[in-house]
Amino acid sequence: MPENDCDPWEYSLYIPTEPRSVTVSRRTLRLILTLHGLAHLADTAELLASELISNAVLHTKGPACLRVRHRAGVLQIGAWDADPAPPEPPSDFAELADAENGRGFALVRACSDLWGWQPLSRLGLRGKLVWCELPAA
Repeated sequence: MPENDCDPWEYSLYIPTEPRSVTVSRRTLRLILTLHGLAHLADTAELLASELISNAVLHTKGPACLRVRHRAGVLQIGAWDADPAPPEPPSDFAELADAENGRGFALVRACSDLWGWQPLSRLGLRGKLVWCELPAA
């Protein structure tokens, strides 16, 4: 367990856009959370990371990155990819019961306190970051 759990921390794992990257991201995230005394969040965090990274790997070309950040009692999980196009969550989450695609955003919405995305071009970077937050308490 870290000496001072109140200190903010951040990890980035750059991954290739291939299906095995989702498993690598989940396992890395579980290790990070365990080392920081946040193992109680691992199951939900893995589910959220899987959905975000899967979207980055399946729907974009080029590099991707898992970003995990803890600050002020909040765990933020993000997926960066090089495509600047915004994510396309379904307009009506109620219609997803029989849908073959789009359920990932419904899971992210249901399991996290907050989620969103931001283009990184305003920061002089390329691509976007899709993120969600969990309370770390």
